[in-house]
Amino acid sequence: MRALKQCIAMALAGFAFLLAGCSSDLPAPPSDATLDAADAGPYVIGPLDNLEVFVWRSPELSTTIAVRPDGRISLPLVDDMEAAGKTASALARDIERALETYVQDPLVTVMIREFGGPLDRRIRVVGEARKPVAIPYRANMTVLDVMIEVGGLTEFAAGDRAVLIRRKDGEQTSYRLRLNSLLREGDVSANAPVLPGDVILIPETFI
Repeated sequence: MRALKQCIAMALAGFAFLLAGCSSDLPAPPSDATLDAADAGPYVIGPLDNLEVFVWRSPELSTTIAVRPDGRISLPLVDDMEAAGKTASALARDIERALETYVQDPLVTVMIREFGGPLDRRIRVVGEARKPVAIPYRANMTVLDVMIEVGGLTEFAAGDRAVLIRRKDGEQTSYRLRLNSLLREGDVSANAPVLPGDVILIPETFI
């Protein structure tokens, strides 16, 4: 498994290198690529979300639990249940149906305490960021918001050769990012909206 992860990391690094080498020929991200809360629809639970499950008049059944990487949860009296891909209210109704065998007229509330989000709605940052991670998308999120989340660039980053990869309607498009200009020179024109599923590749400076 470790060897597989290393191979994947090397492949991504090589892909980033190839793209970054011609990043000056890529267009800038469109400035109108926004997605507001209405377009995004209701939030659906994703792997690693942290949930608080409250069962009215049954404190022994109420709990706080993380969604497993496989998207499922286990609760008192509910051994295994799919949570990912559901809204909080839909999951609450499913838990109520599962508890009906043990509790008379169960009333369940599910609240999301920490957000991870579905995998296809995260922004992935690969390469020379201080904390390369997958970030849950938020409405009206920008490249600057993403870079703050990952702690900025490393000292080895070639920020102005970074690339944003976006897939829409089955087609993949690459855009040039100027992260050095944005973060180190304060050039706000280098900022741009991001969308769910975007990937930001930050190459290393050539030595």
